[in-house]
Amino acid sequence: MRVFPWQKKKEFFSEEEKEQLVGAIQQAEQQTSGEIRIFVESRCKYVDAVDRAKEIFVSLRMNETEQRNGTLVYVAVKDRQAAVFGDEGIHQKVGEAYWKDTVTKMLSLFRKEKLVDGICQGIHDLGEALKFNFPYNSDTDKNELPDEIVFGR
Repeated sequence: MRVFPWQKKKEFFSEEEKEQLVGAIQQAEQQTSGEIRIFVESRCKYVDAVDRAKEIFVSLRMNETEQRNGTLVYVAVKDRQAAVFGDEGIHQKVGEAYWKDTVTKMLSLFRKEKLVDGICQGIHDLGEALKFNFPYNSDTDKNELPDEIVFGR
């Protein structure tokens, strides 16, 4: 409960930045059957951001895509934590080192106060891996998950 409920909650991103992030998802997904989502919150409840990302991944039912190729970009803004979590279909193709490398690139931009650029970099990298491993097929592809950003607390 907020002390002053009439005060507007601070937004993580401007409308322009939200459009940029959703546009990055849509562009990446044009070349793959894979799915990408973003979840952003202030603080990570867990010591390990990957554990939180996994919990969110399941709660958003991202593990229900046909080819098990959903990926989640998780960011805890105030805690300066990030994780990328992929379902078993894509994880078997790229392995653990890929996820860590993607997060390292993102965090490098975060440290330069470039949060949106860091997330977009992560989305771009995920899109490339998904395109290589799960190429777009116009006959069978459907957008299985919404492209909008999911905001936590």
